[in-house]
Amino acid sequence: PGTDDPVDDAEEVRAFADEHGYPVAIKADGGGGGRGLKVVHEESEIDEQYKTAKREGEAYFDNDAVYVEKFLENPRHIEVQVIADTHGNIRHLYERDCSVQRRQQKLIEETPSPSLDDETREEICEAARRGVGEAGYVNAGTVEFLYEESEGHSPSTSRAESGDGDFYFLEVNARIQVEHTVTEVATGIDLVKQQFIVAAGEELDFEQSDVEPRGAVMEFRINAENPHDDFSPTPGTLETYRP
Repeated sequence: PGTDDPVDDAEEVRAFADEHGYPVAIKADGGGGGRGLKVVHEESEIDEQYKTAKREGEAYFDNDAVYVEKFLENPRHIEVQVIADTHGNIRHLYERDCSVQRRQQKLIEETPSPSLDDETREEICEAARRGVGEAGYVNAGTVEFLYEESEGHSPSTSRAESGDGDFYFLEVNARIQVEHTVTEVATGIDLVKQQFIVAAGEELDFEQSDVEPRGAVMEFRINAENPHDDFSPTPGTLETYRP
């Protein structure tokens, strides 16, 4: 649940929270990477967090508009790789799980997701494919979702057995992403090559049924951080590099 339009004052945040319950998230309209995202756990926090979210939106994105969503306490971050050509062909290349994060920044990406059963995997991938089709999207892209596991759910039990887990649309990254290589290794499909095919106005050279992921693939991001200071970023000159 979330507002369709930016909220005009803290009272709208209060009304939304009264209807949907706490916690709620106040999010900068132009935000990303956790900037301009403020979580409200009780009514007394609303006024201050509303002002802070608007202030960060203005400072970081030159846009102080904010909207409100129900805040999910411990969801999985699931993203689906898609690619679409100018002839109406749309393919998904299955999912990546990017739930291991620090400060809303991804640290590890893996496929397949350890939290999805086969039924949910097909559902979420088809939702991504259908969504970009309705939008008339062309190019490689990533459809991101938040997935909240139901209590007692595990990949070895079906959604019917455990009670449905729910997934929610988050955003589309309208480009190829750093973690696309995870998908390439699992599927054997060269996504950058497919982008050139799409850009040349040609049809994708594989069918959905040709996409058969195999094995498990993980990508680890290497960050310059200080473990003695809460793993804070430590930019500077790299003196040595021994991969």
